[in-house]
Amino acid sequence: MTEWLCLLLPVAAASGWWAARHARSGCAAQGTVPDAAFLRGLNYLLDQRPDKAIDVFLRLAEVDGETVEIHLALGSLFRRRGEVERAIRIHQNLVARPGLDREQRGFALYELAQDYMRAGLFDRAESLLQELTEIEPEGRRALKALIEIYQQEKDWTNALNAAERLQGLTGRPMAAEIAQYRCELAEEALRAGDPEQAGECLREAQAAHPQCVRALMLQARIELGHGDAAAALALCRRVAEQGPQFIPDVLPKFIDALGRCPGTDLEAELRRLYASHPSPALATALADAIEAAAGPAAARDFLVSHLAEHADLTALERLLELQSADEGGCPETVQRVVSRLRARQSAYQCDQCGFVARRLHWQCPSCKHWGTIKATQPGSMDPSLDSPPTPPGA
Repeated sequence: MTEWLCLLLPVAAASGWWAARHARSGCAAQGTVPDAAFLRGLNYLLDQRPDKAIDVFLRLAEVDGETVEIHLALGSLFRRRGEVERAIRIHQNLVARPGLDREQRGFALYELAQDYMRAGLFDRAESLLQELTEIEPEGRRALKALIEIYQQEKDWTNALNAAERLQGLTGRPMAAEIAQYRCELAEEALRAGDPEQAGECLREAQAAHPQCVRALMLQARIELGHGDAAAALALCRRVAEQGPQFIPDVLPKFIDALGRCPGTDLEAELRRLYASHPSPALATALADAIEAAAGPAAARDFLVSHLAEHADLTALERLLELQSADEGGCPETVQRVVSRLRARQSAYQCDQCGFVARRLHWQCPSCKHWGTIKATQPGSMDPSLDSPPTPPGA
């Protein structure tokens, strides 16, 4: 249903122009045939019959070759059907027409830019969109489309500039996106062997979005590289405090920094963190620390208590490994089954669209939102959450 609503947007805009044009000329009041045909085309779209709608709009375009609205609707329909070359020709002819008013020309240029983007001709689309940024009301949509292009091309400097311009135009906060673009620039600087430039990018990212997990983790990486374990540990703690969904990714740096800080107790630190933010990765790390300090039996006891509260396959797999070391421990078949189940379990999921992944993506490959993919958490073992609802009248 959403796909069809998106399909109707350009046609709805075109119908607005159509109604205004005929209202001014008095044709709408007379109930002319073109008006009836146009509405019939819209009805075909509502009935999910785009082929019929295209036939209607093609006939209208032949009858009234000067009607901008029909050509705009027709070009959009062709693009959404995948006939991009036909859409490009229609929109190119519109743009070349003399006498278009500013609003109509802006709409036609935007539609042509969308055609070029669909065809993968990003350089042509970018050129048109740059022109459109100076034309209202298309300027905002043009900036959004430019950001999409720059993200696909990994041109983070231009993406950052476009995002800052869009934020200034709309007033809509884009701190999360701006911070991510600066993190991308920091990653590029690190790959180029320039940690100072990377640090500057990360400071700007944190100024834009102080809770940006990625910026904090990258800064912790730089601090560890400089040998400042205390600073890295403080940054890792800031990440961990934001919730258990971030712990799996920051935990290796957290443990590394703890190991470099004299006088720190790894087990005690992990226990404090676990008390407020239990997670599968943290539970297994704490079990390893307990085993090293007090032996396998203490680690097993901890994991059993953890599993009493959390339906955690990762912790269960670790518990079975510990039990298999004992004589008459867990059968190997059970271990294999649990390992297979855990391997099939999605490690990450997008908060926005539900996309599941095996590894962390800073930008969701599906919905393209930034910072929405997070580590999945095990369900509660509270039996009341699993009980069926009470039937009415019971």
